[in-house]
Amino acid sequence: MGRSNVGKSALIRALTGKPVPSGRRPGLTKRPSSVENGAVRYVDMPGFGFMSGVREELLEEAKDRIVRDLEKSKSEIDLALLVLDAKAFVEICSRWEARDEIPIDVEFHDLLSELGIPMLVVANRMDKVRDPDATLDAIGERLGYLPPWRQWRDVIVPVSAKTGAGISDLRYAISRRLGLL
Repeated sequence: MGRSNVGKSALIRALTGKPVPSGRRPGLTKRPSSVENGAVRYVDMPGFGFMSGVREELLEEAKDRIVRDLEKSKSEIDLALLVLDAKAFVEICSRWEARDEIPIDVEFHDLLSELGIPMLVVANRMDKVRDPDATLDAIGERLGYLPPWRQWRDVIVPVSAKTGAGISDLRYAISRRLGLL
């Protein structure tokens, strides 16, 4: 799960090698769809947050639907992948905080924690980041993890779904968290 257009579908495609519909514009994934890959079933969730050209009330409805679905099916979820756009995350959080609002990514991170759903934070698009360690430290801090980020490798996993960098590390982290190793 993650905000719109952070590469959730591309990440599932990179993890599984199976086709998953995706596009350049946000909002292509309208409802959850799943992909089986060995012992793991990945569910591609619709995005949440701002989408250009989409009315605010529709965005809120989508967010509420995702929250209800999580609350209803929390006992069936073995692991959530919260996908963030590593390049834009801190800037987006700063904009929300300037309005005295909790950034939606942080809100969903906290919701998953409150619901007791195990999670990995997947910092996608690392190929676009100039200073990986500083960026990952800032991401971790915004989510409540003290730096350095490397002490949270069991929670924060940097990847680039587009280039494939870090995908094997993510597969390993998923397998470890699911007890498949």
